[in-house]
Amino acid sequence: MQDIVFSLFAIVLLLPVFAVTALAVYLDDPHAAPIFKQTRVGRNGKGFTMYKFRSMYADAEERLAELMKFNEMDGPAFKIKKDPRITRVGHFIRKVSIDELPQLFNVLKGDMSIVGPRPALPREVEQYTDYQRQRLYITPGLTCIWQVQPDRNSISFEDWMRMDIQYIRERSFLLDWKLIFQTVLAVFRGHGE
Repeated sequence: MQDIVFSLFAIVLLLPVFAVTALAVYLDDPHAAPIFKQTRVGRNGKGFTMYKFRSMYADAEERLAELMKFNEMDGPAFKIKKDPRITRVGHFIRKVSIDELPQLFNVLKGDMSIVGPRPALPREVEQYTDYQRQRLYITPGLTCIWQVQPDRNSISFEDWMRMDIQYIRERSFLLDWKLIFQTVLAVFRGHGE
């Protein structure tokens, strides 16, 4: 109930932000739709379509293979600081986490929760150990412990997984609201990307 009420309220409140962002994304790179859809893995390993504002050029997925050798993240996740696939508008909307806002519709649909481990890509889940697969026991979320760390991109993949499993073991109404509050602060400080 908390997820439905929170996401519905946020969607209505943020409609002007959705409209302006969609227009800015389209004008920056009109070769694809402003909303990017991608298959992610949810609770119990079930796949679903996740929505984001497009922050990369239309050919980003095709260019991934050539960039894999520059991966700065250990484990199956991929991340590089100066990813050449990110558009001008994409840099800004990632920095302030606006690119994640369409996931409120995923929350409304029940694919995601407000708080929970971030939904992984199928290619990442294929490489999970049994320990890491524990993060699939609950519904994925918009934010979790890893997301509110100021240095999150320098945290090892193993520590990221440990934080997600820590959340699963300790989750509560109070912890969820603490993480929501910390996420809002992180967004205002520009700790995205």
